[in-house]
Amino acid sequence: MDLEIAPIGDRSGILDELDGFWPEFMSKDPIGAFYYRYHDTFWPDFTLLAVDRATGRAVAKAHSVPLAFAGDIAEGLPEGGWDWAIRTAAHDRLTGTAPTMVSALEIMIRPDLRGTGLSGRMLAAMRENAATLGFTDLVAPVRPSGKHSQITKPIDVYAYATRDDGLPEDPWLRVHVRAGGRIVNVAHYSMTVPGTLEQWRGWTGLPFDVSGPVEVPGALSPVRCEVDQGYAVYVEPNVWIHHRI
Repeated sequence: MDLEIAPIGDRSGILDELDGFWPEFMSKDPIGAFYYRYHDTFWPDFTLLAVDRATGRAVAKAHSVPLAFAGDIAEGLPEGGWDWAIRTAAHDRLTGTAPTMVSALEIMIRPDLRGTGLSGRMLAAMRENAATLGFTDLVAPVRPSGKHSQITKPIDVYAYATRDDGLPEDPWLRVHVRAGGRIVNVAHYSMTVPGTLEQWRGWTGLPFDVSGPVEVPGALSPVRCEVDQGYAVYVEPNVWIHHRI
């Protein structure tokens, strides 16, 4: 496929073609809602769009943000993961703090094109874009793509499981490692999605009528349901990976 992969520029309208492919509850993180409201005005150079030249249709996108981090990446990145990256990038922009690295936030591939190697191409484009913008470090709070099928396995076990060839068992972690990335640490509360029981019922179609863990399709860990208190909360773990560019 002949693709044009470039910052969104004035093409933000066709990003809508790539909406709706995550489980609905994934779009309810309040921190994420802040990012997606402003990404094309605050950080347009850090949002890449892949367009099929033959059809003019959007086939993939990649979101990232610049941010400042004073620590040593090799010693560990914040437990807050995805939410932390968005909050920090927004704070830095509002205060004029100079960024020191780039954090990936999302790579979305159109469902009919998954498994074609396009995710690796988008990751390579994100690395190249960060380098073009003058950065030498790209980090990513990676959402392991196979973890939902092992929802009760602790992330500290799942993240470091490897195949006989030494590469991660998880397919998306494996793409990053093959591209030169290194697993740094787990972000245990990378994304937090709170909601009332009625909201969770609407998002998932599940009853949420018994207190305790609820296994929601697409979630990486069980959602905690508190019937007496009238709410449920999902805390998603991610895995920090560092790409030295």
